[in-house]
Amino acid sequence: MPSRPILNFPDPRLRVAAASVTRFDADLRELAADLLDTMREAPGIGITAPHVGVLLRLVVLELVPGDVRTYVNPVLDNVSRETIRHVEGSVSMPGVTDELERHAHVRVRYRDLDGVEHVEDADGLLAVCHQHEIDQLDGLFWIDRLSRLKRDRLIARYNKLRRG
Repeated sequence: MPSRPILNFPDPRLRVAAASVTRFDADLRELAADLLDTMREAPGIGITAPHVGVLLRLVVLELVPGDVRTYVNPVLDNVSRETIRHVEGSVSMPGVTDELERHAHVRVRYRDLDGVEHVEDADGLLAVCHQHEIDQLDGLFWIDRLSRLKRDRLIARYNKLRRG
């Protein structure tokens, strides 16, 4: 499957909430396969359909090579009070990262590519990725969770990198 062009920050489509997937068909499978190829080429460990300009609630994760996980219409069902800090970034803003605080444990309700509903409990990096990608599906770009000062500094670093 071909990789697709990734939207780069500050593309306004990165701040639009994605629509729920209603058709579980060959087109959805093709999009998921394209997302995997795109994410690997970026490189990254997680990607959403909105990252490539398709405003649908679809996430592909590959935290360990070969362990590909696809989530359709994921929602956080439960979150812990306990938090962890983790360095995050985005395929739409390559070259810059920062540390964010997230829930340490989450429960995610989602569908697979056939439309079958599942529930997954996650902690650590997987919990962070779920929160990060679900934020993206909701139109919340990861830097929006930084303080204004940190966000402004990160954007300045990113713009400097882009100018070369």
